[in-house]
Amino acid sequence: MLDGLVPAIILPPILAAAALGLGLLTGRIHGEAWERASARLVTGATASSLLAALAATFWRGQGSIPEQINFGPWLESGDYRIDISFHADGLGLGLSLLFGLFAWMVARFSVHYLHRETGFHRFFMILALFAGAMQLIVLAGNAPLAFAGWELAGVCSYLLIAYAYDRPTAVGNATRAFVTNRVGDAGFVLGIYFAYVWTGGVEWPQILAQGAALEPAKAGVLAACFLLAATAKSAQIPFAPWLARAMEGPTPSSAVFYGAVMVHAGVYLVLRLEPVFSQAPLVMALMALLGLATALYGFLCGLVQTDVKSALVFSTMGQVGLMFLECGLGLWSLAAWHLAAHAVVRGYQFLTAPALMHHIAGMPTRPPPAWMARQRWLYLAATRRFWLEEAVDIFTTRQVQGYAADLERFDGAVVDPLIGLSSPAAPSVDGGAPHLGGLPGRVLQRIAESLHWFEERLVLAGVGRDLIAQGRKLGTQLNRIEAGLLRPRYPTLLVVIVLLACL
Repeated sequence: MLDGLVPAIILPPILAAAALGLGLLTGRIHGEAWERASARLVTGATASSLLAALAATFWRGQGSIPEQINFGPWLESGDYRIDISFHADGLGLGLSLLFGLFAWMVARFSVHYLHRETGFHRFFMILALFAGAMQLIVLAGNAPLAFAGWELAGVCSYLLIAYAYDRPTAVGNATRAFVTNRVGDAGFVLGIYFAYVWTGGVEWPQILAQGAALEPAKAGVLAACFLLAATAKSAQIPFAPWLARAMEGPTPSSAVFYGAVMVHAGVYLVLRLEPVFSQAPLVMALMALLGLATALYGFLCGLVQTDVKSALVFSTMGQVGLMFLECGLGLWSLAAWHLAAHAVVRGYQFLTAPALMHHIAGMPTRPPPAWMARQRWLYLAATRRFWLEEAVDIFTTRQVQGYAADLERFDGAVVDPLIGLSSPAAPSVDGGAPHLGGLPGRVLQRIAESLHWFEERLVLAGVGRDLIAQGRKLGTQLNRIEAGLLRPRYPTLLVVIVLLACL
């Protein structure tokens, strides 16, 4: 019976978010008149979650709740099975208590801070969903269930960074943060796959027990995949720039997301997989180097910031970098205590930032340290944040954009004419192949020439023009169907279905 306390920690905030979302969709919840009801619903749900976490921690200490709790299958396919299971150990319940406390505090703080804001109800809905997602991450009994919470938290982060969606800067920063975190998600998915192949399951106890016995090469690959997910979520180098962009969101969301809770999710994942990382010394060395580099990066960039939230976020980045350094050096207990202490201090600092700004209004900006002022090159590099974002753009974003442009030209020059899509901008193959660079360009040019030869010599001569006309009509109809499916409501429906499936 007491086993139900663990899911009772996760469900209240998610149910509150669902109720608010339904009210917003139907138009029943709107305007200032409903602010008190929305606030009471979310504060009550977060308080209920916190009380359930307190009760579960107490009864777990009494031995009345097992460490691994299984409520049956979630997904089954052949030999592959994912259970609805929860892991109620000291690490999970401790962070559940801490994160539940901050979710409740931020909900209370936001009642007055966001009073009469246009997105008041939307903010509380996302905050409740995020609170449930973080509880799912730290209490999940297996990797796929933790990944479901991981993705829900990422979606909530995107929605609150873009809280002021009428501002292009906010939307652009939210998109940048969302895309960056998807790189880490790819590592998480690969980690789940390798864990299933090499350990025979995806439950955390099985991964930890079997992972500790893996040979170093396999353990290294498995640890590297999860390290990629952890460094992206916790904004370690080279993924660090997205965290500063996330400050576009309201101060309460900055406090709970990037001060106290979500920024520590990567550290939690590393702590959870301690036995696997202990079998991969090279990955631990890499983790220590990345943590040290991020700590230095956050420290130096934080010295030249001129606004409160930017200074706090770079300080957060540096402290989380130190946690990764501690994990890389094998100081696991120190990293866990560091995480808890930093969450308390940084969450408090973010919540008091508006009062601090009011208190220091009119005062001059704090100058950089004298030793940095004497090193002009270092000061310039710090103000430019060491050009890290620009370097990432050069080596990744621009390359992907180039490939996309090449494929778009090939699509317009070759594919569209073959399926009968009329496009005045699409050049004919007779006028020459699309201009692509390098080996990909030569390969695509040969493919285009072969398709043109096939159409002229075999299709037109051997089959007849009637069949070609029918094929083009079919292509036109398929393009109409595709255009209909690309309307905004269909991708939105797909996202909702995926999220519901994850739950």
